[in-house]
Amino acid sequence: MNTEPSDLRISDSEREDAISKLGEHMSVGRLGVDEYGERTAKVAAAKTRGELLALFADLPDPRPSFGPAVAAPRARPAAAPKPNQPVKWDDRPAIQRVWGALVPLSAILALVLFLNFGHVWYFFLIPAVLAIVGGAIWGEDWKHDRHRQRHRGWHDRRLERGD
Repeated sequence: MNTEPSDLRISDSEREDAISKLGEHMSVGRLGVDEYGERTAKVAAAKTRGELLALFADLPDPRPSFGPAVAAPRARPAAAPKPNQPVKWDDRPAIQRVWGALVPLSAILALVLFLNFGHVWYFFLIPAVLAIVGGAIWGEDWKHDRHRQRHRGWHDRRLERGD
């Protein structure tokens, strides 16, 4: 089966690379905070290289880079972290890291809204709400990561059996 490069599915590391490249464009002023948020959400939802590259069509380099189109080696499931051992920031899924970055950005947004729209104090609830929702999704000490690692092991066993 011959697949076009733009139809190839992307990995989490390629999504993370694209998000970091969008961050570079935002830091030099090519993208505003709102557009950065919109594009990073689309990166998280992207499934193919073509979908990802379309988000960079109007931007100069840097652009996402892709590795060679080869099958990934079967990896053994990662061992779950010990109960009291914190999960490293780099080991978290891209969506958790994006969500974590949104909390301080929302504090800046709250300050801008507060100063421009009548000094209404409840704009400062925005970061708190994002933090509470993130905690509700991923739980204490990011337990969602541990569930995801157990699920990966289950998925690998299904692949080995041919299910």
